[in-house]
Order: sequence, then C-alpha cells, then structure tokens
Amino acid sequence: MPPLNFMKTDISDLPEKKQRELARIQEILFEEFDLARGNGRKIYNEKGRILKIVLFGSYARGDWVDEAGKTAKGYQSDYDLLIVVNYTQLTDMATYWYKAEDRIIRDKAIKTPIGLIVHSLGEVNDKLASGQYFFVDIIRQGAALYELAGHRFVDPKPVNAKEAYETAKEYYDDWFSSAVGFIKGVNFYVDENDNKKAAFLLHQAVESFYACHLLTTTNYSPSTHNVRRLRSLVEEKDERFRGIWPDEDRFQRRSFELLKEAYVKARYSKHYKITDEELTWLGERAEALAALVKQACEKRLKELKVAVK
Repeated sequence: MPPLNFMKTDISDLPEKKQRELARIQEILFEEFDLARGNGRKIYNEKGRILKIVLFGSYARGDWVDEAGKTAKGYQSDYDLLIVVNYTQLTDMATYWYKAEDRIIRDKAIKTPIGLIVHSLGEVNDKLASGQYFFVDIIRQGAALYELAGHRFVDPKPVNAKEAYETAKEYYDDWFSSAVGFIKGVNFYVDENDNKKAAFLLHQAVESFYACHLLTTTNYSPSTHNVRRLRSLVEEKDERFRGIWPDEDRFQRRSFELLKEAYVKARYSKHYKITDEELTWLGERAEALAALVKQACEKRLKELKVAVK
C-alpha cells in the first residue's frame, strides 16, 4: 500500500465526459463555499478553506456503473466525494453545502448523481489514527481531485481485531433493534389509519437499517437523514442492495420520493399525502431491506469474530 500522504491524483482513466463533470462540480463547490462563508466575522468564516476534495468509491476504484437510460433498471453510480475543511464548523451541510448540492443537481452539464461527506482535517485524522477502515479505504483507494499544500493525513493505527468486533456488534445490536422498533410503530399507525405518522416512522426505520449496515460493516455512517444518500453508500458497497428499490415505473419512483420527504413533510406539511397502496409497497421494500441488512451484517460479524481468534 502506498503511504497515505501520497494519494493518487490521476483520473485520466475516466472518460473525458466524467472528467469534465468532476471539474465542473469542483468549480461549483468552491464558488458556493465562498458565498456561504460570506463576510462573517467568525474566524472559521474568515479563514475557512477547502483543504482537499477526494473522489472515493466506485469511480475511484474503477468499478463504476452508468446504465442510465440503457437498461430497465438503469443503475447509475454516484460520484462519492469527501470534502476536507480546516474547521469543524464548516462541515455543517445546511449552512455551507446545501446550495452547492442543489446547484450540482440542477446543472445541465452534470448527468451523474453526487454524494458529499464533509469533515474537518482533524476529524479525518482522528478517524485514521483510530484505524477506522472506512476512512483508511477512502484515502488508500481514493483520488485527490484537489489538495492545498501543507495539510497532511496521518498514518492509520492498526485495527485491534477484538475492538473491531465488539464495536461492530454493538452497532448492529443497537441499530437493528431500533429499526425494528420503528417498524412496529409503522404497523401501529397503519392500524390507526394515520398514514403520515406511519410514513415518518417508516423513514426512520429505513434510515436506521442503512445506518446499521454502514456502521456494522465500515464503522462509519454520515450524519444525515437523507435516505437517498445512505442508500447510495450501501449500494456502492454491496450491489445486492440495488434491487431493493425498483424504479421501473412512476408509482415506484413516486413512492420512494414520498419516503425521502417523510422526515420533514410527514410531520410539518399539511400537503403531504401518501396512499395506503404507496405505504404498503414501501413497507414491503423495507422488509426486504431489513432481511438483506441482517444477512450482510451477520456475515460481517462472523468475519470479524474469526479475526479475533
């Protein structure tokens, strides 16, 4: 393995169209970050900087898929980007990054979905120093699209097998149990004919199942309620999950959109509506997700337990 401080920077193996998209994404990220910092007098606004932009996941590894419009399912890999900044305050998505995400989604020159995670250099180095393999894999497999000189990643600490197993087991027990509890709540509110509360709890269940998978298998899950982002991270890691949410017709696409929106709109918007049919379909897909999460996590726990011995 090459030293962490000498990440690859060459993405010439990607098609020129993808390289242009990534260049445009970087332009937008810098423009919107500077606007978000504005003229704030706080030191993290005055001296805030993007230190690194790292492409990770399938586009960095070379196993990306772009079948959009080519097949019935049309699976398309996201660009997974780690943005590293110099102050923890600058990692707040709602303050510094949501406008950039929105612009990227609406930019007609960018056809590939994008997922961002944002951390300070100190946060990333703490995770590397503790041997958190999600970040170790990002740095070892990723490609630095941008780096500000003089800001280094630390070398990772070797992972203690016993600690890795115990941590993963604790995550699995807590998060899977929590997700199952939300499903019980969904069933209660379905019986009460309260579809909005059922939809909100179903969102919580799906979010928890995805977080359970990520935490158990990688020791990391981003702080987000965006089930689309969590879904993408899991699907990039394990292609079996790509079949959980078919989107072959309008009903399926609309149903998943309603699930995404439920975290906010099912609680606060009088205009949020979800039918019995949509809720039933989403519940069936959540059950399929739960079964696959259970299978994947228990397999990972067995592997970690073997390593302890």
